[in-house]
Amino acid sequence: RMDSVKHYLMDIERCLELGFRGFLVWDEGVLSLVNAMKQNGDLPEDVTFKVSIFAGHANPAGVKLVESLGAGTCNPVADLTLPMLAAIRSVTSIPFDIHIQLWASMGGFNRIYETPEIARVASPCYFKMEPGPGLGMYMPWGTPEEGLAQSGREKIRSIKNIIELIGETNPELKLSKQSAEDLRVPKP
Repeated sequence: RMDSVKHYLMDIERCLELGFRGFLVWDEGVLSLVNAMKQNGDLPEDVTFKVSIFAGHANPAGVKLVESLGAGTCNPVADLTLPMLAAIRSVTSIPFDIHIQLWASMGGFNRIYETPEIARVASPCYFKMEPGPGLGMYMPWGTPEEGLAQSGREKIRSIKNIIELIGETNPELKLSKQSAEDLRVPKP
């Protein structure tokens, strides 16, 4: 429905006012639209569009397509093998946002011990820790803050483990600086 696209564009406008510069896009048509808006000057040049895992891209042709439509990053489907990730990397240069942990409610897996090899074959890439149980806590009528805080601590612990594991097994790999420019972390 066009209402969802209209509402998405309204959200982008509001988020731009708050300093956001990176936006998740779920659909190739919407990606084409917002990239055209960016090229026409209707959106700032420093905006990037991140293709969602829910777009379902699992092969080189699909990721190459979204790159040609203006994607700044792509979340390929979560369960791709190392050779599949390498094949996609061979045809595109955009960073990948790769899910490393998914909670049971989203299919459930943990790829922490694969991160050194994933980074080796798929870089540039960013590893994602999905919200999992915290996702159910995001309610407009309030949030149980301690549950979210505990979930955040667990994610930080996992990220620390990934950094140590990669440092031990593939020390030649480069870790991005905090708030790397291409992440488009919100600016006040």
